[in-house]
Order: sequence, then structure tokens, then C-alpha cells
Amino acid sequence: MKVAVVYNKDSRSVINLFGRQNQELIGVKTIRRIVNALKSAGHQAIAFEGDKELVNRLEEFMPRVLKGERPGMVFNVSYGIQGQARYTHVPGILEMVGIPYVGSGPLAHSLALDKVVSKVIFKQHGVPTADFVVLDAPDFQKPDLPYPLIVKPKNEAVSFGIQVVHNEAALRAAAQAIFDRFEQPVLAEQYIEGREINVGLLGNNPPEALPPAEIIFSGDGPKIYTYEDKTRKSGREVHVKCPADLPPAVTAEAQDIAKRAFKALGCHDCARVDMRMDDNGKFYVLEINSLPSLGEHGSYTHAAEKVGLDYPGLVNRLVEVASARYFGTPAPPQINTNRPERSQLIFSRLTERRDSVERRLNEWVALSSRTSDPVGLQEARRRVTTLAKQLGLKPVKALTNDHSVWTWETAKGLKGGTLLVLHLDVPLEQGTPAQGFRREAEWLYGEGVGASRAPLVMTEFALQALREIRILRHRNIGLLCYTDEGRDARYSAETIRQATAQARNVLVLRPGTLGDLHILQRRGQRKYRLVVEGTPRRLGQPVKRPEALVWLGEKLKPLTQLSSRKNRLAVSLAGLHTTAFPMLLPHRVSGILLVSYPDAAVADAAEKEIRAILDAKDPHCVLEVISDRPPMKERRRNQRLAKQLGEVAATWEIPFKAESSVWPSVAGLVSGGTGVLCGLGPVARDLYTPHEAVQRISLIQRTLLLAQFLAEGTSRTLKDNE
Repeated sequence: MKVAVVYNKDSRSVINLFGRQNQELIGVKTIRRIVNALKSAGHQAIAFEGDKELVNRLEEFMPRVLKGERPGMVFNVSYGIQGQARYTHVPGILEMVGIPYVGSGPLAHSLALDKVVSKVIFKQHGVPTADFVVLDAPDFQKPDLPYPLIVKPKNEAVSFGIQVVHNEAALRAAAQAIFDRFEQPVLAEQYIEGREINVGLLGNNPPEALPPAEIIFSGDGPKIYTYEDKTRKSGREVHVKCPADLPPAVTAEAQDIAKRAFKALGCHDCARVDMRMDDNGKFYVLEINSLPSLGEHGSYTHAAEKVGLDYPGLVNRLVEVASARYFGTPAPPQINTNRPERSQLIFSRLTERRDSVERRLNEWVALSSRTSDPVGLQEARRRVTTLAKQLGLKPVKALTNDHSVWTWETAKGLKGGTLLVLHLDVPLEQGTPAQGFRREAEWLYGEGVGASRAPLVMTEFALQALREIRILRHRNIGLLCYTDEGRDARYSAETIRQATAQARNVLVLRPGTLGDLHILQRRGQRKYRLVVEGTPRRLGQPVKRPEALVWLGEKLKPLTQLSSRKNRLAVSLAGLHTTAFPMLLPHRVSGILLVSYPDAAVADAAEKEIRAILDAKDPHCVLEVISDRPPMKERRRNQRLAKQLGEVAATWEIPFKAESSVWPSVAGLVSGGTGVLCGLGPVARDLYTPHEAVQRISLIQRTLLLAQFLAEGTSRTLKDNE
């Protein structure tokens, strides 16, 4: 499990600094010990401050989870930065954003910090506590309590400002010191002469009471545990004796009182109840520490050792009891016990490797393999070839041309199975600035991260999961990679046609679109090179023939008017380049004309009209086809394949919706006898821009969807054949 240790030590990362500043700090050594203890139990542990960056850090470390996947957890040891009820700040944030955490909630912390309110609640629940009064201002009336009294700030911890007073003058002086330093009311309660006993609690419903510990004082001064004692500045020796030297019946009584105090305030997971025992053996609860110290010299850790919990054991036991409280069991909840075991195994292998998935994505983004970069493409091909070998896939020579397309298949072969199609090139011009990998709470950024890299990574981990549970070699699966997407697949198209014809289903791992959409239908696209050649001329030179640029400008309106929503036809000019001699106007204009169409008949008719509009001898006009990417038509086989994938997605509560797209893909090369779906890659945005990104949760969702579909593919195909 991912566990974030959240603490407050010296952060000033707040919007404004004002109000009461926290003086209760946790040691670096303690934080390190907690993190190491968690790691020793196999948890992924990290530590950071609980300040205004907390939510962003947590989202990055433990992103949204899948159905049935246990979310990460916070190991909360935060005392707050400033203001009132400091212990409640981090738990309140965690409650708001929905992250489980170790320890009590905001309400219990708030009640425990308010010593007056907690004592009122103790009295209401029959928990013994000393009589007290609240002093609200320096001119308070003399309390009707016998001396000696103990005074302390109403809302502080770790014995800040605590004093024992024996007369009114000392009381007023001690109270004034608290008013001045802490700016809050003063709690004055009857001082109980006797022994100081602490009882640690661990767990819930009911908590387990640890052996009572006694604070042993040596030297001068009142036998109270002061802040100076805790920070070893008092000059006297204070040590913990655990278990305390108490008869069994008295031990049981102390533990029972501690449990009742824990329940009265609604604490969770852990606490330490401080109490005094007078000479008659009667206990009085002083306070409850809802965030007990985990320092190596603390009474809580001493008591845990006496029940067999060393430091790592205690820390990990706290995670276990919190997990039991949130999930009902220390183990992750089962999704559905009726599902085949292999589905659970695939789920476990993928969700446990989310960090590995993102690390591999980082590695792929770091490799530049743009369409015009032969060196980068060669390295990308080498990586995929190595991966195929590791997965036990064998090359299919008949479906490989060794310069633009490569195909592999499982031991059972591709024929009649599922072919996965993806490209290794990133369709960007060489002059486009490179973008490195970057991670945010919800999105992963980088060059080609959506167009190429994320589909590669999800394919690797999906197939790896099938191999690890020993079913990959028994599935009819093929893997086809090509390197000319940026050239409209003009060199790989014929091989892709041949490969897809052998498969029953084809999944084109182009990125999904916002809204968790996959593509059921795509338009075709013809790309033309348009060149208009005129006569060089000077500015202002009178001529009868129109300038090349002016002439083309006049043709743009009738060209674009060919677009028709009714016919699902779009015509547009994509970019212009002019050529001119020095001191002369442009005599040559070239550009790319794009035609998006639903079927070949519409495209042919549109081309005929385009040529009629551009028919001219002077300036001379040339229109030639660069590429023609056929449309992906919506067919029954596609709908049936989408339904099968949708059923798998619904089982795992993965969003999965269909749409059509105007942009072409190699899915249009698949013949009518084969079912095909496109856009099965992770949800992406801003493709082919410096802001290209994939959704983090979608990366793991689509990987799980692909793996589960391939795992069930044989049985589904047989059923479909019937």
C-alpha cells in the first residue's frame, strides 16, 4: 500500500502567517523511523509536510483508484502549523478529499485539545476527572477549589505552560503568564498528589489497552511531567516504567477508565490517556492525547514493546487497525467473489504496479522517435523487439517489411484472434520543441505521451500480466507496430491490411478522447499537394494575368463551400508556402488541401468539383494526391466488439463510451470481415502540442480493460461464433 507520512515540522508554506503558531514539533529522526518501519513491511512510504501543498502532493503520490483497489493511506503525525484546533487541520483536509488516514478524526482531536470540553464530557460519561474551573480573563474571581491547583492553557498540548500553584498570588501570576503567552483561557483544576499513570490504546471497537506506564520523577520539583522534562531541559531525571507496579485489579481498572475516555471522545486507532492515582488508589483522568508521541523514549512506544510490538511492529499495526476501520478487514476488499480467479490476479498485478507503469512511460517519453528521426525510430523498434521476446512472442515475417511495420504473435498464433495495432513514431516536425515527462495530480505530460507512448506502455503491462498468470501463450493475440503514422501510414498500409485480415478483432490503440470515449466510426481523409505557379513580377507592375497568391485566394471560398454537414464532407486548406525572387512578388504558392469524407464515392465527387474549381492554365495549377486514408465505417462486427469491451468495462466500472471522429486512422484499413475499434488507448488531450497529456486514472483503467478483455477473449469469441 502507498502510505504518506504527513507531519508538521518547520513548514511556512501557507498563504498567510498569523494567529497562534505551532510550537509542538516532531523530530526528523522519528519521521525517518516511521518511514523505514513502513518500508520494512513492504509499503511504499514517503513523508512530507502537511501544508497548503498537501492535496497536490497526495494526488501525485496516490492518484485515484479503480473499483476494488485499496486507496493509499496517510500516516498522520501532524500537529498543525498555526491557528486553533491545530490537530484537526490535516485530518479535515483528508476527510474533504477522501483519503483514509491513521488516527482520530477532526472532531475527536478538537475535543481532546479542548481540555475543558473533554473534562465536561468525561464527567457526563462517568469517567473520573478532577474538579476544575475556567479562568477567562486576568481579573477572574478566586476559584472555590482547595489548593494546590494545577494550571494550564485550555487548548494546548505537551504540557505547555503547566504549573502547580499553592496560593492565590501564585495562581494569578501563572494565569497571567498563560494569558500573555498563549492568549487563551486558563484551566485550573485540583492537583492530585500521587502517581502519574499513562495508558496507551491501540485499535477500535473496543481498542486494546496497553500495559499502564508510570512516569518516575527523581529530583526536586512537583511530580508533574512538564514541557521542560519532555525536552530534557529541566535538569532532573524522568523515566518511564512499564508496566507500572500495580496490582492486576488496579491495572484492569486503569485500562477500563482509559477505554471509556477513548470512547467518550470518539477517538480512533490510537491514543494515550494520562491520569493520576492518589494515595487511596483512585484514578483521575487528566487528559487524552489523541495524537500520542511515537518518539523512541515515549511511554506509548514503551508500552507497545511490552505486548511484543517493536517499533516497526507498532507502526504497521497502526496501519492495519486503520485499514480494518476503513475497509472492514486488514486485507483489501474482494471485488466480487464470483469472478474468475484470473481476473483478480490480473487486477492485483496491474494495480500493484502503477508506479512502474508511470516510470516506464517516463522512459518512453525520454526517447525521441519522431517520424523523420531514423535513429530514434530504430531505438524504439529495438525496445519493442526486446519486449516481444521477453513476452514470448514470435515474429511474423510475412507481416513484417523491416522498414515501416513489424508483427509478432503468441504461440497460438494471430489467426482468428485479436490484433493490437500501435505506432512507434511521434508525428511531430523536427523543429517542434521537445517536451519532457511531467506529472500532475490528474495528468501525465510529455512529447507523444498520448499519441504513442501511453498506448505502448499499456500494451506492455497488459500482456505482461497475462504472461505472469500463464495464459498469454494460450490466447490468439498479435502485436503490430508501425513507424509512419506521421506519413499517413503510406508505407505500412498494405501490410496492415494483410495482418488485420487474419484477425477476428482489431484494436487500434490510438488515444481515447475526453469523456472516456472510444471510436466506433472514423471519416476518411485525402491529402493533396496544391501548387499554383504564376509569373514573377514587380510590385505595381501592370499585368493582365492574376498573381498566383491572389488567384488562389479567390478560389478558397468556393473550395471551402464544398464542405457539407449533410454529406459529412469537409474541405480545407492546411498551410501555405510562397516562393519569390528578390524584389519580386510571390510567383509560386504551395499548400496542403485536406478532404475529410465518409466514403469513397463522396470523396471522388468532391475531388471532381475541386479540380473543376482549380482548372486553370495561367497561373498553372497542379493538384496531386499525397495520401488517401480510407474511412472506418460503422459495422455490426464493430458494434459487437464494442459491446464485448463494454461488458468488461462495466464489470470493473471503467467509463467506456462510443463516438465518431473526423480524423482518420489505420482502423480504416481493416476489411469488413473483421471487427475493429479505435481509440482504445488512454484518454488524452492536446495531441501534437506542447501540452499533450494523458489522464492518469485512464492509463491504468484502459490497461486493465485491455488485459481483462484479452484474458476472456477466447471464451467470448467462441460464444460469439455460436
